[in-house]
Amino acid sequence: MKPARQIQITLTDVLDRLLDKGLIVNADIVISVGGIPLVGVVLRAAVAGMETMLAYGMMENWDRSTRLSASESREGKATASRTAPSTH
Repeated sequence: MKPARQIQITLTDVLDRLLDKGLIVNADIVISVGGIPLVGVVLRAAVAGMETMLAYGMMENWDRSTRLSASESREGKATASRTAPSTH
């Protein structure tokens, strides 16, 4: 009998691969009783790092608006600190 090779994978390795490559989940679930559909769930999810999402053309508008909002917020704080009255 030959010894089997065991592959050691850590949670960090799994998360790194998930964020780098991404994961798409598409699920259509129908819960029915006695042949009568009662509840329907449609799940569409993409899990990946922002860099991966942007590389595939996903979340571009959200990323752009978030970066714009953050830069405006930083500019507003910088302007407020320059125009604040001195307490000396």
